[in-house]
Amino acid sequence: MSLGNVLPEIDLARCSSCGECILACSQEVLAMGEHGPIFIQADLCTYCADCETHCPENAIHCPLEIIWKP
Repeated sequence: MSLGNVLPEIDLARCSSCGECILACSQEVLAMGEHGPIFIQADLCTYCADCETHCPENAIHCPLEIIWKP
């Protein structure tokens, strides 16, 4: 599943560059850049929000809510 251009938002001002979001990403979409995490394979992002959940600084926000119905 691809959501096109919709990606989690990273607030680099809040980011401590701990790398927890990178470790949490099962699709290996994120990597550590010069100033913090960056999307290196954005087209593979499934918008699972694991990066948001694991960020201790609350620097990642997923602005959309996906609801799966049975």
